[in-house]
Amino acid sequence: ARSRELMRNDDYAIKFKRLLKRKVIGTKGAKLQNKAKDPNGNLDKAANVLIETSYQEFVKKGMFDVTGKYSKKEFCKMVLGTLAEDGEVLIRTIRGYDNKFKIAYQLIEADHLDEQYTDVDKNISMGIEFNEWDKPIAYHLYKKHPGNYAANRDMSRERVPADQIKHLFIPTRISATRGVPWMATAMTRLKMTNGYEEAELVGARIGASKGGFYTQNADADQYNGDTTVNGVPANEITPGEFEILPPGWDFKDYDPQHPNASFKDFMKVVLRGIASGLDVSYNNLANDLESVNFSSLREGKNEEKEVWQDLQTWIEDNLLNDLFSEWLDMAFLTKEVSLPYHKLDKFNKPTWLHRGFAWVDPFKDGQLNVLLNKEGLRTHTRILAEMGED
Repeated sequence: ARSRELMRNDDYAIKFKRLLKRKVIGTKGAKLQNKAKDPNGNLDKAANVLIETSYQEFVKKGMFDVTGKYSKKEFCKMVLGTLAEDGEVLIRTIRGYDNKFKIAYQLIEADHLDEQYTDVDKNISMGIEFNEWDKPIAYHLYKKHPGNYAANRDMSRERVPADQIKHLFIPTRISATRGVPWMATAMTRLKMTNGYEEAELVGARIGASKGGFYTQNADADQYNGDTTVNGVPANEITPGEFEILPPGWDFKDYDPQHPNASFKDFMKVVLRGIASGLDVSYNNLANDLESVNFSSLREGKNEEKEVWQDLQTWIEDNLLNDLFSEWLDMAFLTKEVSLPYHKLDKFNKPTWLHRGFAWVDPFKDGQLNVLLNKEGLRTHTRILAEMGED
């Protein structure tokens, strides 16, 4: 709940979520490149083109998910954003769905997984049923979202076999069965920045007012001021106006110095800690490029690039390959892809082209690619794949 609140209302948390979607998924999403081969080792180009063409039809909006709201690209962005925000997400495979391929997917928030449901005798922990090896065999899900009060508080559950559910999360411990929001370690510092910014804003507003206090000695004449506050004489400040006080009265100014001179440095220190917890570049998270040079920017981009590529590989291993395999099975069964079913394993050879990453100095890096290619140390295929191209 705290992570969700930050993702809705905190600028830096929102920026982190948008960074994930842009850098990992990108504007086009992961593109399929099937690499089925004939017995002689050559690519079966005709079959690969047929599979890729059919898959491109399936992943369009209106076909891919049960709500009709998401294409595969937007579906993956929602999955990644939910993983960061909630720490986990459920995806249900709906076979026999009303489309030409007879398969679609349903995104389910982790709220549907009843973490209060534990039964030692049935080896059920936090809504997940395990076998003797602690492998999930079923998920016990609320039929309605527990936060949907318009659904008459229907808290009934259904047992869904594990072969219909993909429970995605990155384990933080060997025995972990549920996910932890990626914001967890950064939340304290994010709240610190919010509190400090608010305090400095209040201080700056008070400082801009340049107020003060009147004092009087024992011999002071009567003085009522312009107005009274709770029966005490007070004056309103008018720009460019000075006032002569009666004998015996003095004025003590109140001039807070805000924003504090250390405000900028403090915010940098805290945001660097937040960036470390989120495993992103401080410069990207804080939109701060004023103190970088070529070397530091390049090193930061290289470090961050590995984080994005690691997440791309994780999504490929834990989501994309499974989605493709399930679709291919149904596409063969429905004859929407006219290839022999007994050769399914041969044709189930997906590779994925993820979004590429431009270097700090594209011209020099392009020259390096040309040199390495001429020397036979880097192929055109690898160069194009690093750019996200087929």
